[in-house]
Amino acid sequence: MQDLYGWIDQIIVYFGDNTYLQFILKILIAIATSLIIWGVFKRVLSSIEKKSDQRSRIQLDERVIGVIRKGGFYALLLVTGTYLIRLFEITMIEKAFYAVLILLVSQPVKEFVLISLDYLKKNVASKTETLIDDIIFDLLSRFIGVVIIALAIILSLDMLGVNVLPFVAGAGVAGIAIGFAAKDTLSNLIAGVLLIIDRPFEIGDRIEVWSAPSGSATWGDVIDIGIRATKIKTTDNIIIIIPNNEIMKRDIVNYTIQSQHIRVRVNIGVAYDTNIEKAKNVIIQVAESADWILKNPPPKVVVRNFGESSIDLQLRVWIDNARKRMDTISFVIDHLKAAFDKEGIEIPFPRRDIIITHREK
Repeated sequence: MQDLYGWIDQIIVYFGDNTYLQFILKILIAIATSLIIWGVFKRVLSSIEKKSDQRSRIQLDERVIGVIRKGGFYALLLVTGTYLIRLFEITMIEKAFYAVLILLVSQPVKEFVLISLDYLKKNVASKTETLIDDIIFDLLSRFIGVVIIALAIILSLDMLGVNVLPFVAGAGVAGIAIGFAAKDTLSNLIAGVLLIIDRPFEIGDRIEVWSAPSGSATWGDVIDIGIRATKIKTTDNIIIIIPNNEIMKRDIVNYTIQSQHIRVRVNIGVAYDTNIEKAKNVIIQVAESADWILKNPPPKVVVRNFGESSIDLQLRVWIDNARKRMDTISFVIDHLKAAFDKEGIEIPFPRRDIIITHREK
């Protein structure tokens, strides 16, 4: 900095030995130099911004230009302000000047970090198969600004000679008190972080929903994994917001975490006088008529139990899309009734024989 403004003293020599005049000239030359540098800097930035179009190899975001402009302004302010403070010999406000400048510089620093995170999210996280990267970048974007501002405040106070340790200790005690008062919220926050790390499900996965309203769909797709809660849209188009702490306490049934292929079981009852092999063949023919039911592994029918009024069979099929589980059950039951009627296979129902005995007195 001394080299940058050293030439001012050389120019002042040519104006004589008038100390007051030299003082005024130093101020004017310093301010004029700063304004000229600032003007040239802005013109260069404007020229770069105009050339950064679709035909240019280097694409600069408007936000990047804004951060560079603010950074250049604060750098010039630092140099000029320091020179003028030392010129006036008012070092008592030098620390205050630096403290305020730290707070001002924290804003473009925060913007630059957010732009960098956004760039990494678009060009790195978007190319990965998992969505966890996007969630992590979202979390960083939400909290990084607070961290930078807090650090800037601590550095500013330290620059002013304020002992920040009592403030840090007080913040720690206050944090403990707030933690006890908002333990449920903190529990959800911690659970949210664990969900992101453990990844029992990701956005787009279909899972069971144990807290669905009575009589509505009990499963849905994960549409958002937040810090406090997770949002699930059921097949009835109902959005259920479940606190993360509740999710961590439950068994999570995820139908699509590994593959879209799942096995569906359909319970079927036939009368005791039914030819079991014939019934099995009819059931398999119905299952094979659905194009989303896989041929390999093939549909399978097993005898599960002798019921009170029926022989209990179970159809086991693999489907290519977990979201068609209920469609599969509905399809089989719907078409099986017509197929059984055609083949003369009875679908039993409970019967009771009542014998009335008349006694003569």
